[in-house]
Amino acid sequence: MPFDDTLARRIRPHLSDDVGCTEKKMFGGIGFLLHGNMCAAVWREYLILRLGPEQGTAALRLPWVQEFNITGKSMKGWVMIPDTALTDEGELRQWLDQAVQFVQTLPAK
Repeated sequence: MPFDDTLARRIRPHLSDDVGCTEKKMFGGIGFLLHGNMCAAVWREYLILRLGPEQGTAALRLPWVQEFNITGKSMKGWVMIPDTALTDEGELRQWLDQAVQFVQTLPAK
């Protein structure tokens, strides 16, 4: 199944202003990297976000948010959100801002 290109197009304007943001095709989807660190991605119909341990745990309290797991191994601090839960641009921006804030704390690669 290809990744949701509509969701990817919605993400680009939010991340394009961040210096050091690049796109890379990976795991059958598209990843958005900030200074070489994965920040967000689109896989199938999901937005994948790297929020860090605390924000990731908090996000999992929402009923439509899942822990990132596409290989059978969960990744702590990463979440998956179905595109059907991201109808509001302001909400999408808030999710992406959380990911950017966390990834900016990581050393550049």
